[in-house]
Amino acid sequence: MTKKMEVIDLINYTLLTLITLAMLYPFLNVASVSLSSYDAYISHPLMLWPHDFSLSSYKEIMSRPILWSSYLNTVIVTTVGVFGSLALYVLMGYPLSKKILKGRSFIIVAIIFTMLFNGGIIPNYYLMRSLGLLDTLAALILPSLFSGFNLILMKSFIESLPEELEEAASIDGASYPYILLRIIVPLSKPILATLALFGAVGYWNNFFNAVLYIQSDSKWPLMLYLREVIEAASMMALNANAAELGANSVTSETLQYATLMLVMIPILFVYPFLQKYFVKGMLLGSVKG
Repeated sequence: MTKKMEVIDLINYTLLTLITLAMLYPFLNVASVSLSSYDAYISHPLMLWPHDFSLSSYKEIMSRPILWSSYLNTVIVTTVGVFGSLALYVLMGYPLSKKILKGRSFIIVAIIFTMLFNGGIIPNYYLMRSLGLLDTLAALILPSLFSGFNLILMKSFIESLPEELEEAASIDGASYPYILLRIIVPLSKPILATLALFGAVGYWNNFFNAVLYIQSDSKWPLMLYLREVIEAASMMALNANAAELGANSVTSETLQYATLMLVMIPILFVYPFLQKYFVKGMLLGSVKG
């Protein structure tokens, strides 16, 4: 039995190591190319570390004002969207966790219905237009503000908390708002951190809503800016010959990869701070879901 378990563990560790390396390789390759010269990229396109170290691509990208306005727009959308979503999940999840709530089953069925069916792209576009939200940051926040799946996770997590805590607080005269803010919310840090991570990644990487609703480049989020950089770099590569590319330390490939790194790095720093809550939040929130 022990030998069998050791073989299974060895297979698991081997597979996990291979999967980890497969996921790390694209990131390392992008980082290395962005920090290398064009000649080094041509000689070692699959590089794992920089050759002919150069920061020219980062200097070129960071000198463009539109990068910083796109950063600001994305930070505003992500921050407002995440905190707004968490407020909705707490305010809706707490009453839905109470069996004494009238119409509770109907509301839950209605929420599950929205998980299976939605209006589609065209009705959503006309809704944003009728609300006068086209070409505004609100059009990037509102469509992703609520998720039925996340609400079910929040409700299930609150249901898993000991009822005795609320009963003791009620006996001491605590009201529902006091119980929610002073007992439920502090105990719900794991699921709140998990939902915050889901929301932050979703808002940060949101591209499709920006394509639909945003026209002004001053309202661009990072993903639209990244698309423009890739398109401009592709045109530059088509119009320049090989000799010109070799003589220039900043090329289409290094510009694209440097922009990719600047887009990815901020959201990568968020995960380590929320990692300790992630597994616990997902596990407890999905047990009764």
